[in-house]
Amino acid sequence: MSIRFILVAPRHPGNIGAAARAMKTMGADDLWLVAPASFPDPEATTRAAGAADLLERAQVVATLAEAVADCNFVVGTSARLRTEFYWPGLTPREAAPRLLAAGEEGTAAVVFGTERSGLTNAEFERCNALIHVPANPAYESLNLSQAVQIIAYELRCAADLAIPRPRRLVPLAPAAELDRLTAHIDQVLNAVGFTDRAGGPTLLKRFERIFARAELDQHEVNMLRGLLAAVLTQRSSADSER
Repeated sequence: MSIRFILVAPRHPGNIGAAARAMKTMGADDLWLVAPASFPDPEATTRAAGAADLLERAQVVATLAEAVADCNFVVGTSARLRTEFYWPGLTPREAAPRLLAAGEEGTAAVVFGTERSGLTNAEFERCNALIHVPANPAYESLNLSQAVQIIAYELRCAADLAIPRPRRLVPLAPAAELDRLTAHIDQVLNAVGFTDRAGGPTLLKRFERIFARAELDQHEVNMLRGLLAAVLTQRSSADSER
C-alpha cells in the first residue's frame, strides 16, 4: 500500500508502536514521524509487537512541511469538523479511494495530529482535505493507534475493491511546488500592493487553501507561475518607464 502515514509530534512512544502494529496488519508500511517526543524508544518497540521493522524504517523529520514536500495529495485527520475555515470533509471510506488513486500517480499521505490536541489550523493548511471519523457525538475520543487502524482498514478494503481507472496525463503537483507557487503569489501581491482589507486570515493563507482544494497538476502550477512572472515583468517595465 503506497500511502504515507504521518504522525505529528506524538507524545507517547507506546502510541507510535501501536500505530505501527495497526498499519502492518492492514499492509501499510510507510511511517513518518514529525518531531516525536521520544524515538527510538523501548516502549515503542514493545507495543509494535511484530511490526518493529516499520519502526526501524520510519522516517523522522523536524517539520510537517518536510514530511509532505513530495506528496501530491494530503489528508489530515480531525476528531471534529472544522467550521472556522472550509476544508473538504471526508469519511475514511470516502477518502480511501482518493488516496489510493493519488498514490498510484505519486505519493499520498494521511496526517495524524498530536494526542492531546490533534492538528493545528496551520498544519491543516498543508492538507487537501480532512478525514473525520463519524463516531458517537457524546464521546468522539479516539486513541491515535485506533484512528490509524480505522484509516488503514478502509484503505485495505478500498484496495481490494479498486476498479482500474485512467491515469492522469499530468501528475498532481507535490506540496513543495505549491509552496513555490504561494511564494510567487506573495511576490506579486507585494509588487502590486494588494492586501486583504476584510481582516481575518491573511490573504496569502486564503490562496494556500484555494490551491490545496483545487488539487492542481504540475502543468497548471507552471501556467500560473508563468502568469505571475509576466505580471512581475510588466510591473518592473512600468516602474522603469516612470
